[in-house]
Amino acid sequence: MGSVVIAGSTSGTVTITPPAEAGTRTITLPAATGTAILEDGSNNLQMNSGFGSSATAYGCRAWVNFNGTGTVAIRDSGNVSSITDRGAGLYTVNFATNMPDVNYCGATSAIDDITANNQRNRVANAYSSSVSASYVNSFTTDSAADDVQQINVIYVR
Repeated sequence: MGSVVIAGSTSGTVTITPPAEAGTRTITLPAATGTAILEDGSNNLQMNSGFGSSATAYGCRAWVNFNGTGTVAIRDSGNVSSITDRGAGLYTVNFATNMPDVNYCGATSAIDDITANNQRNRVANAYSSSVSASYVNSFTTDSAADDVQQINVIYVR
């Protein structure tokens, strides 16, 4: 069995180097009972988050929070390079790094009238026919697509 090398630096970065051999790599955290985080033989990240067993963790590959009124602008994001305004309530979310394929899942919420006491959430949908590894088209709707003040989107794969 190889050895695991843990190296620190003055910047506070800790690097863990696994042994150069095939198989499962496991990190056991001192405060946890049993294995908390591991990478299985298929390179899937698995975690035990207190449920008694490890299971594959599916990460958020991209997310964005942007305003959908006036000049569309990203407030904050991860792995999103830009937003394209394609008309009233129609947007394209462009990924900075492509998804591995088109089999990802998205969840979108849209909030309108966020400064008033009568804030309302809108249902937001994504065009499944316009999904690619590099972008996804989405729209906001109650009964028709229209611009709203805040749009939040996450993509998981």
